[in-house]
Amino acid sequence: MLKIGESEFNALRAHGEETYPHECCGVLLGRMQDEDENEDAERHVLEIVRCGNTRDDRPQDRYHIDPRDLVRIQRQGRERGLDIVGFYHSHPDHPARWSQTDLAEAHWIGCSYVITSVEKGRAVTTNSFALHGSGEDDKHFEDEPVEVSAAKVLVREFEAE
Repeated sequence: MLKIGESEFNALRAHGEETYPHECCGVLLGRMQDEDENEDAERHVLEIVRCGNTRDDRPQDRYHIDPRDLVRIQRQGRERGLDIVGFYHSHPDHPARWSQTDLAEAHWIGCSYVITSVEKGRAVTTNSFALHGSGEDDKHFEDEPVEVSAAKVLVREFEAE
């Protein structure tokens, strides 16, 4: 299960509206509960970090987070006791369902992958999928329930050092 604050949930949906007709992307920082049992882990999102989509060939239907940014985000999160618990991106004018490309490019087993459908510039549906498996050969997405709470959360833009 993914647990996320209402303002954070709304912020990641707004990010998709702002970048429409291109895909947005970002990182979910927080904590895992029952980390040894990723199949049943609860991911508690405490902060979202907006990232730039570095895809310049097909930004309308693909996204990419610069690996150097990802390492910095991970390091900065750990300095504050947070881990990467997931990622988010938008699907402009397409359903909030994972694609074969999304699965092929997902590598963080045990993390959540949140997708928001943005139709004609408006966020419509947001779904989450947990990446399970033991490695690249058997990784797969499973639908994941999302619990949105009224808790206050932190949203920030990623700033390169």
